[in-house]
Amino acid sequence: MKRADQAEFLDWETSVNTAPALSRMSVGVVLERRKAASPWTDFNWRPVAVLPGQPQAEPWTVLAIDGDAATFYAGSADLVLHRTETGQYRDNLASGAPSLWVALRPTGDEPSLRVVAVTADPAEGESFTQAGDDLVGAVPMPAAVRDMVEAFALEHHVEQPFVKRERDRADPESLAHRRPIEKGKDR
Repeated sequence: MKRADQAEFLDWETSVNTAPALSRMSVGVVLERRKAASPWTDFNWRPVAVLPGQPQAEPWTVLAIDGDAATFYAGSADLVLHRTETGQYRDNLASGAPSLWVALRPTGDEPSLRVVAVTADPAEGESFTQAGDDLVGAVPMPAAVRDMVEAFALEHHVEQPFVKRERDRADPESLAHRRPIEKGKDR
């Protein structure tokens, strides 16, 4: 069920919250490609790091090659923060190992993946897994990003009290046994 403060702020193609952002930061995404031990695919990809800011390197620049593994700078994305998600950001920061979730989507061409989004919201990160073919991975949150997310959550968080709904009382007459309706007779 959609909350009133969530209006129509969801891009259905990318599953990204498109509500007006209050803060954003460009980040660079680093991926690792490993030789797969599978007859169905040649390589396994996974996000390994997010770099604060936008690096000067061109997307899909090879950063390192080590045996069967290669590390690439895949490109940049905007980490967007929304005031309605500050509770999620606080939970992420309090987890002991704050993370960012990177969503990648197959392109069918070269390069084979494109960066769809980077988020600090664990629920949004999980929602990227529902698209089917997207590759989603959590990476450690860099200190500069952690400081920005923490300052944003402190400034914008409003505690929402939990309100338990009261159940409707059951009508005993509506639960009573009814006589079957006979065919051809009107009530």
